[in-house]
Amino acid sequence: MGVLVVTGTGTEVGKTVTTAALAAVAARSGRSVAVLKPAQTGVAPGEPGDVAEVVRLAGDAVTGVELARYPEPLAPGTAAARCGLAPVRPRQVVDAVEKLAASHDLMLVEGAGGLLVRFDEEGATLADVAGLLGAPVLVVAAAGLGTLNSVQLTGEALRSRGLRQAGVVIGSWPRDPGLAERCNVADLPVAAGAKLLGAVPEGAGAMSPEVFRSRAGGWLAPSLGGSWDGESFARHVS
Repeated sequence: MGVLVVTGTGTEVGKTVTTAALAAVAARSGRSVAVLKPAQTGVAPGEPGDVAEVVRLAGDAVTGVELARYPEPLAPGTAAARCGLAPVRPRQVVDAVEKLAASHDLMLVEGAGGLLVRFDEEGATLADVAGLLGAPVLVVAAAGLGTLNSVQLTGEALRSRGLRQAGVVIGSWPRDPGLAERCNVADLPVAAGAKLLGAVPEGAGAMSPEVFRSRAGGWLAPSLGGSWDGESFARHVS
């Protein structure tokens, strides 16, 4: 796939580390990769944001672009309004993606928060961007209790808009999974209406970049460029 939109079921679910794993796997296979963050919130000028973290983990060969930055940790539309800066518009994101995609084999677009977090006062969202691009959407989800409802709602929102869900990746698989986490391995694809395509281990973002890049392929399914075996994983954790 040339363009992949990466969203989460909410904040702090491992979306940035999953994006870095996707970029690392693609770059390791020899593909040129660009990562675009339409709106970065909660980061002051000069501080490293999500794009910088993706490039740090995946490697300097990855092109990272951030379109807008707002200092308060809020939804992009609210953060833009509060600091008096212009919001990000879907057409602006699409134009940037198309420009980058012309010179890269894989274009990853990482959203802020969940699929329907507002970009502007008119209610534009990452879903609108995916629709304009005609790009599949990968959903990054939490592993534990409460995740099934969020995954199902996100899947229904995608289908209601005629968008294709590439699948679901667990953004932070715990070292010692409990009953809910183990059961969710089977339940997540049912709730999503899409395949489970990987599980990124808890703490992966704290690995050294070299270790991260060498292991990332084992966290993602073949359709995402990796070697993760969902059936084997499910048997192991059941």
